[in-house]
Amino acid sequence: MKFYLCKFIPPRADFLATMSADEATWMKQHAAYLNDLLAKDLVVAHGPVIDPAGGYGLSLYQVPDDQDIAELTSEDPIVKNGAGHYEHFQMPHLKARG
Repeated sequence: MKFYLCKFIPPRADFLATMSADEATWMKQHAAYLNDLLAKDLVVAHGPVIDPAGGYGLSLYQVPDDQDIAELTSEDPIVKNGAGHYEHFQMPHLKARG
């Protein structure tokens, strides 16, 4: 297994406060996409981070060795619609409760 911290970078610092109707729809799809990956045990945890410099999303992934993390995150509806991108940081291991 491989482990990643993935940071979703929105298209602008005030994105959460200024989303258009389309962006709000894509964000709902984004949450559903991550919840589906959570149910499939590919995502360990995910959620928004409120940062005074600009909010972003954070996800922890645990994926099979043959899974390409960039390919997986590129399928996120918010990314597919051009409203942001991910940065990926591989972790040597991940220990979690449960």
